[in-house]
Amino acid sequence: MNSVEPGKNTSHAEIKNISAHGFWLLLGSDELFVPFSEFPWFRTATVAALSNVEWPSPDHLYWPALDVDLAVDSIRRPRDYPLKAKVHT
Repeated sequence: MNSVEPGKNTSHAEIKNISAHGFWLLLGSDELFVPFSEFPWFRTATVAALSNVEWPSPDHLYWPALDVDLAVDSIRRPRDYPLKAKVHT
């Protein structure tokens, strides 16, 4: 039996809106809110850096300009991922 690699995700991730509290991320037909309180490394990001988001697989997001990798599940259920990154200011 041969294993087949999963196909490339053809949907695009898109930032729909940014507020003082976070941003709305569109993943296919799902819209998720990403609060800066839970994901502080996005707080000081430029709009260009924040908007440059890649969705290489259904469960993974990557912001190359920020060097941030996130599991989609961590946005859906941040309480299940209690570790926080420290932001150096």
